[in-house]
Amino acid sequence: MNIAIRQSSDQMPSQETALSIEGLSFSYSGKKALDSVDFAIQSGECTVLLGPNGAGKSTLFALITRLYDARSGRIELCGFDIKKQTAKALARLGVVFQQSTLDMDLTVQQNLGYHAALHGMGSKLAKQRIQQELQRLNMHERRFEKVRQLNGGHRRRVEIARALLHKPSLLLLDEPTVGLDVPSRQDIVEYVHRLAKDENIAVLWASHLIDEIFPDDRLIILHKGQIKAAGSVDDVLQQTGATTIKDAFYTLTQGAQA
Repeated sequence: MNIAIRQSSDQMPSQETALSIEGLSFSYSGKKALDSVDFAIQSGECTVLLGPNGAGKSTLFALITRLYDARSGRIELCGFDIKKQTAKALARLGVVFQQSTLDMDLTVQQNLGYHAALHGMGSKLAKQRIQQELQRLNMHERRFEKVRQLNGGHRRRVEIARALLHKPSLLLLDEPTVGLDVPSRQDIVEYVHRLAKDENIAVLWASHLIDEIFPDDRLIILHKGQIKAAGSVDDVLQQTGATTIKDAFYTLTQGAQA
């Protein structure tokens, strides 16, 4: 089933920096998980964060979402410093974590309603936003079903809808297709890519699946806490002299498994 999305306007959307990271380092018990990480993501861009297990992807997401506190470096969301202007920064952020955080015993509508209330939405606006996002994801007819009745792909759709309720400028996705069947995975990958382009949302997608990368994506290849390459797909191929992203990844990570 194809996931619907609104058509974009005829005018080209303006770009702004949705996420800026400078000199970000983080250590666990003296061992560096991230080492002087620098990059920026613009609105309307889908950026794939590609790296093997232990590369630092989850640590990076934990710092962006303030689950961890960065002692070294700077993170800005839409120009707001995440340490000094935390509430304003995080208000621009939508997140889908790798592990589901839905309440299994609540309905789809109840899960989304609770999230909308946390963002201070009134009941009328919340109802409108919930209907809008569920319709875009072909889930509106299932809004009264309990989450535990849904399969993995449909639960992911609910989590994406929840992350978009407050109209974020940046969407973080932490390996959201892990464990899904191929059709569900393909639907979500295609939907998120269209979302970035048509809604002018910046997307940072952590993945270890190379086939989830589209030709016009931007890439960040992370290995042992350091950025080994960043830029467009063509940029990364040119930097490594490789003909495929798989070969480029192998070269940059010394053969680590994605």
